[in-house]
Amino acid sequence: MASTRPSIEQHPDLLALRAEYERTTATNRGQAIEAMGLVTGTYLAASPWIVGFNGLSTIAVGNLIAGIAYAMLMGGVGRAFERTHSMAWAAAIIGLWTIISPWCIAGNVNTTRTIVNNVVVGVIALALALAASSMRPGTGRGKSSDMRGPTGGSRI
Repeated sequence: MASTRPSIEQHPDLLALRAEYERTTATNRGQAIEAMGLVTGTYLAASPWIVGFNGLSTIAVGNLIAGIAYAMLMGGVGRAFERTHSMAWAAAIIGLWTIISPWCIAGNVNTTRTIVNNVVVGVIALALALAASSMRPGTGRGKSSDMRGPTGGSRI
C-alpha cells in the first residue's frame, strides 16, 4: 500500500516561518531598506556620469557593474526574503569593494572625485546591506523573538 505524505512545503512550521518572514519585510523598515538599497545601487551604477569621472573607463565600468549587482541583490531581499536573506551579505561585500576600489583598480583612477564618491556610496551601501541582513523574523517591537513550541521547548 502506497502512502502519500505531504511535501515539506506544506509543513506547518515552514508555512508559519514564511508568513513571519513576509510580515518582517512588509514593515516600514524593511521596505525603506529595500528602496534605499535600490536607489543606492542605481546611483552607484550612474555615478561616473553624474560625478564626472566617466573618462576613467576602468572605474566607470567597475561602478556600473557593482551598482547593477547591488541593486539586484538589495531588490530581491523584499520580494523573497526567506530565500534571499543571505544575499544581503553579498551586497555588503559589494559595499566594501566600492570603498576600496579606487585604490585596487588598475590605472590612475584614484582622483578626489572617485575616492569621495566611492567611499561615501560604499559606506551607505554597506550600512544598508548590514541593516538588511539584521532583519530577522520576530525581532520587531512588541514581538517575542524566541522560537518556542507549544510545549515551551525549543523548536529549533
